[in-house]
Amino acid sequence: MALYTAAMTLFALFNHLLNFVAPAVFVGTFLALLAPWVVRKSVRRGSWMVRALSNSLCGLCALLGGIWFFGHDGKMASYLALVVASAASQFYWMQAWRK
Repeated sequence: MALYTAAMTLFALFNHLLNFVAPAVFVGTFLALLAPWVVRKSVRRGSWMVRALSNSLCGLCALLGGIWFFGHDGKMASYLALVVASAASQFYWMQAWRK
């Protein structure tokens, strides 16, 4: 009988991290690509890749804050914070307050 260990393999760790980061990258990139079409008369600073990276990092910080606050991943409040943080970053990059 083989003894089961709870050790995570390197592949499993990479898979978990990738699945944790994927929503932030998707939302950040989606906002960076589609926001200029929605808000046409705003000043566009930076390339779409810089905006996508900034949006993704803000969303990732929100998800990390959700893990710290709730103790585990997968809460809808964490995903709401992801969307709000990414949208706030995009709002900054688009300079939407200067209309």
